[in-house]
Amino acid sequence: MAEDKLTGTKSSRRKQRKKKTLITGRRKKEFTYRGFTMEQLQEMPFEEVLELMPSRIRRTFVRGFNEEQKTAFDKIKSGEHDVVRTHRRDIPIIPEFVGRKVAVYNGKEFKEIEIRPEMIGHYLGEFSMTRKSVKHSGPGVGATRSSKFLPLK
Repeated sequence: MAEDKLTGTKSSRRKQRKKKTLITGRRKKEFTYRGFTMEQLQEMPFEEVLELMPSRIRRTFVRGFNEEQKTAFDKIKSGEHDVVRTHRRDIPIIPEFVGRKVAVYNGKEFKEIEIRPEMIGHYLGEFSMTRKSVKHSGPGVGATRSSKFLPLK
């Protein structure tokens, strides 16, 4: 009888402990890019941010933009437009772009993208896919005689 009381209290303590862990839940992890938070990245001078970027993006900035790229880059950076529409898919995403909306042309239509911190260090074109996966329907014109037969379900 004494053992029943002990196990009862043990189980109730275990249940209370479980409830406490469930209450705290999961904290959202703060975004960092190469060990720096978003606030630190936005306060840094552009040259220091550029040193953190991958080599392909550093090379793009070192070689310079052409006129079309420069105008699109400046429009996105200024943030005066709600959504900036552009055909330029080769513009690198920098920390100053985070939170802005850009509509990137994929060859058929403009895909609207909201730039998130995880996109830093990539190009705009990587988030507007140019190809669509092929979805075939049933066999149709041009199919062989044997493949035209579809069993009834």
